[in-house]
Amino acid sequence: MTMLDRRLFLKLGGAGLAAALASSRVAFASAPTDKRFIFVFLRGGLDGLHALVPYADADYRRLRPSLALGRDAVLDLDGYFGLHDALGPLMPLWRAGELAFVPAATTRYRNRSHFDGQNLLENGTARPRGARDGWLNRAILGLNGGDDRLALSLGPAVPLILQGAAPVQAWSNEQLPDLNDDFLERLAIVYRDDPLFHAALTGATGMTEPDMSDDAPTNDNFLISSRAAADILRAPQGPRIGVLELGGWDTHNGQPYRLRRLFERLSQGLLALREGLGPVWSETVVMVASEFGRTAAENGNRGTDHGTGGLAMLAGGAVRGGQVAGDWPGLSPRALFEERDVLAVNAYEAIFKALLIGHMGLDPAYAERVVFPESRALEPFTGLLRA
Repeated sequence: MTMLDRRLFLKLGGAGLAAALASSRVAFASAPTDKRFIFVFLRGGLDGLHALVPYADADYRRLRPSLALGRDAVLDLDGYFGLHDALGPLMPLWRAGELAFVPAATTRYRNRSHFDGQNLLENGTARPRGARDGWLNRAILGLNGGDDRLALSLGPAVPLILQGAAPVQAWSNEQLPDLNDDFLERLAIVYRDDPLFHAALTGATGMTEPDMSDDAPTNDNFLISSRAAADILRAPQGPRIGVLELGGWDTHNGQPYRLRRLFERLSQGLLALREGLGPVWSETVVMVASEFGRTAAENGNRGTDHGTGGLAMLAGGAVRGGQVAGDWPGLSPRALFEERDVLAVNAYEAIFKALLIGHMGLDPAYAERVVFPESRALEPFTGLLRA
């Protein structure tokens, strides 16, 4: 593993990074494809119903009397689904046919543990801890035999999805990690009866005041990592696969405010990828997903609890966008999984297969046998890529 220097990135900025890398000790090999694939992992369990809103569904409002967003609070996509307005900066991608959504989606995991759900999503098997390496690392071995440094990890540690026999590049922002809203909300609850501490926490974090600024903080790790990913993956001899992470999606309480902030950060990171990749964007697929979704009904704390069916977002010039793809089971009592969750009818594994095979050129038999074992019943998702 080779660690790329964050100080070099900040000193040079976007334009000079690729050239500097070419003359540095970092040796990028000739990649087997010009296609790019970026996976953005939203750790914590994204509430898909708050991002892609079925605002025209009466059951949605029945299940979420205080959290439901009306027609005037979303950006209409197709007369049934609307996009949360904090994701509005992504609408130009939608109109350009470079953004698609797959609702009611998750892995084969059907329980509600963050740890197990994340592990299964990353190892690519049908069981938590079913493998010690990641499915994306195994895919890299199938693409180029693992001899070249095809992949890039952005973050303080290489996630399981990229761990394995194939070597990967690593880049890390050296500043302290962000304190996510979930942690801060829990801290506020613990000390809510302590006036002195509560006042200090409120003053330091502004948790009770919405952040109405148009720009993400300049020290936003996700935005910095997105810009770094774009600069590094854009290089002709650079990596072709990248993995980024954004945490804080475990919204048991205070969901409207917390998700608004996260949606703003996610939007800015995705747009930074598009801008930074430049002409390479036309050959790129970015997939955004979480380990599972959340309950269809709200809880008593203006939040939602761990669920199953979630949401996949796909962006990029290689995406057949402007569509809400896949099946949608609805939110009627009969349609819910275990009478509480969005029924997961679209499999992440099927989407991953489609991208690896149809976009990156991986051998289909290898994908079935090695990358996602015991998944033959999940055929590659169709219609997500431009012809």
